[in-house]
Amino acid sequence: RKARLGDFPTEMLSRNIVLRTRSRSLASSIRFFSDAKEYDCVVIGAGPGGYVAAVKAGQLGMKVACIDKRGPPGGTCLNVGCIPSKALLNASHHYYDAKKHFKKYGIKGGEKVEMDVELMMKAKEKAVKGLTGGIEGTLFKKSKVDYYKGFGKLTGQNEVSVDMNEGGKEVLKAKNILIATGSDSANIPGVPVDEKMICSSTGALEFTEVPEKLVVIGAGVIGLEMGSVWGRLGSDVTVIEFLDRITPGIDAEIAKQFQTILSRKQKLMNFKLGTKVLGASVEGGKVLLKTAPSKGGDEEVIEADKVLLSIGRTPYLDGLGLEDLGIEMDGRVIKTNSHLQTNIPNIYAIGDCIKGAMLAHKAEEEGIAAIEHIAGLGGHVNYEAIPNVIYTHPELATVGKNEEELKEAGIKYKKGVFPFMANSRARTIDDADGMVKVLADAETDRLLGVHMLGPAAGEMIMEAVIGIEYGASSEDLARTCHAHPTLSEAVKEACMATYDKPIHI
Repeated sequence: RKARLGDFPTEMLSRNIVLRTRSRSLASSIRFFSDAKEYDCVVIGAGPGGYVAAVKAGQLGMKVACIDKRGPPGGTCLNVGCIPSKALLNASHHYYDAKKHFKKYGIKGGEKVEMDVELMMKAKEKAVKGLTGGIEGTLFKKSKVDYYKGFGKLTGQNEVSVDMNEGGKEVLKAKNILIATGSDSANIPGVPVDEKMICSSTGALEFTEVPEKLVVIGAGVIGLEMGSVWGRLGSDVTVIEFLDRITPGIDAEIAKQFQTILSRKQKLMNFKLGTKVLGASVEGGKVLLKTAPSKGGDEEVIEADKVLLSIGRTPYLDGLGLEDLGIEMDGRVIKTNSHLQTNIPNIYAIGDCIKGAMLAHKAEEEGIAAIEHIAGLGGHVNYEAIPNVIYTHPELATVGKNEEELKEAGIKYKKGVFPFMANSRARTIDDADGMVKVLADAETDRLLGVHMLGPAAGEMIMEAVIGIEYGASSEDLARTCHAHPTLSEAVKEACMATYDKPIHI
């Protein structure tokens, strides 16, 4: 028969209730402790790839943690890279435009403007703090991402230990681990970076005054952007490049015109190409750089007030515990498959620490793809449709293959070029340097590569990116109506020049 409360002594009932309550409390505590430290995914690195991956994981209902030793999230890009450099590029462009061009527009007094470097830096910091604060204060909270500020290390296939910045250690259990540790500035032996006289890009973002003489080592994206900033503000800028051309990897025709605009037309910087740096020393408040021709020859000493070392970046993997776990490497980067998995299937890697271009947006796409794969959604990245932008003025933007790559691969192609000088909008805003160059398959007309040098190229390139993503032909873009007058009409005309003939040239 069914037992009734009255069948048991009151003393026994109370004892049972207490024991059951304690058992539930203990079980609840154990579950709470486990939930607090066990995750579906732990992301090491809160840069563009890492924080985006963490947010996506949270959106898909995963319990996720993100770790970064820097403190403020956003990685190099938001803290000491893409974002602060664009703030300085914007400010210096306004200054340069006022100083050099306002008069011809009928605006008087522009040549008398002055730059307050301190206020410029404050505006930069405001932008940085607003964006990094938004990640931690809004995006992470909205997606329920647990953020650990400290150094993360893999201590097992399903375990990450965190040396917290404020002291102590946390151990996180993870079904999946995503490595998104980014990269650091590459160095040259004999050129000691102190971030005061000899600087990486980080130091060049913090100058307290305009250096009279600035030498930039490396004619890539970072060197030309930061060289433009300080050149516009009055520095005598010299760019030293080991190769015999600037912007390695960029279409040669575009790069040649780019160099001409920066050096001869704008007179922002001088180039010493085919030159190697042998060493550097600081003497009497100046930096002395010892250089020589890359192919051999007499040495030369170049004096500078500041030196920017910007020869590229190298994956940041020190102390992560990769060797202990036996994670396979591909040279200096982590080896991954097409799903961004390492040789240990539940450990993924993305961004600058794997092969491919070191670009924030590439890392973001990989982060989302990796998380979607973990969730069983089949994430994918089309590496042929990853744009690359240099935010100088004019801007340089590319997507797909350049002409040299197509020739080397033996791919037959058609080429169409349209100069901004023939574009009505570019002429009306008196900003007509550069061109749009389109490369398409000789037989199918499918877009293979698009390269732009001109105003707002970084925005206009997206038309080409979408075209390549969806397998469009040059005729598809050419037959698409573009508003008039717009800069984007140059894309239409370049496509017309590829499959037929342009109208306005």
